[in-house]
Amino acid sequence: MSPLNRDSLANGNYLQSFKSTPGVEWWSKEQIIHSMKATLEKRPKNEPVWLFAYGSLIWNPQCHFVESVPALLKGWRRSFCMRLIAGRGSPEQPGRMLSLTPGGETKGLALRFAEDTLEQELLMVWLREMVGGSYCPDWAELALRDGRRVEAIIFRAHPEHQLHEEDDSIETIYPLINKANGVLGSNRDYVMSLHNALKEHDFEDDYVAALVKKLGTTKPLS
Repeated sequence: MSPLNRDSLANGNYLQSFKSTPGVEWWSKEQIIHSMKATLEKRPKNEPVWLFAYGSLIWNPQCHFVESVPALLKGWRRSFCMRLIAGRGSPEQPGRMLSLTPGGETKGLALRFAEDTLEQELLMVWLREMVGGSYCPDWAELALRDGRRVEAIIFRAHPEHQLHEEDDSIETIYPLINKANGVLGSNRDYVMSLHNALKEHDFEDDYVAALVKKLGTTKPLS
């Protein structure tokens, strides 16, 4: 599998590297571009485009933006509700990937894009997030730490997708995350990176903290 960086996203190697993994209908670049453009058609008029980063986009965005502001998303919470069969998991030993499900609230970063490079940079995001069509790109209001309120793109759970899992409880997901590995590293390391990024930005998340606590008392498996 190709590493996750701007070069592999731009030249198609990252997208192509998923094609040999069974278990899901991986999207073509044309499908990904169509999804991005359909989302942009719903953007607020005369407003800049913002993106809500709540997972690895916080510490490894691989896209260029002109502003980054701590933000609060109400009505959605972090959830490891996506079966992970590539990258940090496999069909034989699936892990769990992060998404957003209804309820609660989520603290993250609001990323604002420059208008002149908007589609180029958003495509970098879409090529990494929508490789399997497993998220629903949507718009939601964010409360920025500086008092502004903006509409931003969020990647939320897709309940009808074949990789979606309803049970995201700590007791269910921690043994899966503890065992899953792939060419991008371990699923456990992803959770620890997320936890560290949240701490760095002073973002509290009880769900992630409880998962980290459980993993911290469990020996890593492979």
